[in-house]
Amino acid sequence: MHAYRDQYAQLFNDGQNVVLIAISADSIGALASWASDDQFQFLMASDAGLTVATKYGALSGRGGTNRNLFVVGPDGKIAYRAVPFREVDPMAYTELGEAIDKLAPPAEGDQ
Repeated sequence: MHAYRDQYAQLFNDGQNVVLIAISADSIGALASWASDDQFQFLMASDAGLTVATKYGALSGRGGTNRNLFVVGPDGKIAYRAVPFREVDPMAYTELGEAIDKLAPPAEGDQ
């Protein structure tokens, strides 16, 4: 989460035409506290019942969740998936940025 925070402007176009939602099995209170303490500039959602984790295949065999990443395009379809997301690999962030850039609308004058 800290890498997302620290690279937010670069990876997520500073929130322009991109909505980042981090989904966790943690409670709403725990997520709100964490987001405030660590100054995350993106949305965090609680999936305490593991509904989203189940639908996206993010459950681990031990009853927890895996760190997976999905980029959903404007059409609502998954445009990129990293299962699992390799958060310690710098190349994973390059791939994520490229996936997001592919979905960005053309800049004015580039049309």
